[in-house]
Amino acid sequence: MSIKFTNDHEWVNVDGDTAMVGITNYAQEQLGDVVFVELPDVGADLDQGGDSGVIESVKAASEIYAPISGEISEVNEALNDNPALINTAAEGDGWMYKMTVSNASQLEDLMDKAAYDAYVEGLG
Repeated sequence: MSIKFTNDHEWVNVDGDTAMVGITNYAQEQLGDVVFVELPDVGADLDQGGDSGVIESVKAASEIYAPISGEISEVNEALNDNPALINTAAEGDGWMYKMTVSNASQLEDLMDKAAYDAYVEGLG
């Protein structure tokens, strides 16, 4: 299992050919209270960097982008009833979707935790 991060504040946790995707704790802090989440459809094919959903908060609506390419295999249905899970556990139970990885080499373009933390530090 390896967790990688994007410049757009998504994380991806890969185990074999399955990837779990969500937004980072930093992103949810910037958004504020999440009130709605639009998730991709199971079976949808996503390209790296392509739109994969929308998160709406009391402050703003924000696009979510696919950190890698793949096919959606599962969405976190719990977010439909409780989108605030993203605020309480953005990098845990607040995950957004799972996908079957179609190009594992794309992970090499993403940041590890230390690099992401340094990136976020540079934003402040």
